[in-house]
Amino acid sequence: MIQKRIAQWAVMAIAVPLAAAGARRLSHTLEARRGPSGVSRLLTRGADLMRPQKAKRRRFF
Repeated sequence: MIQKRIAQWAVMAIAVPLAAAGARRLSHTLEARRGPSGVSRLLTRGADLMRPQKAKRRRFF
């Protein structure tokens, strides 16, 4: 049970940010070669959903 939770945490902590970074890099590469397209926008949007570049600031007061 604990091992399964550790594996889930590892996926969320390592694999998801790597996938987001890979999608963002692929999007930039495609835009550099062919210009903006639907695929590059979709990749950027997906990367933003997985891991936004700018963290939202929380106000406590």
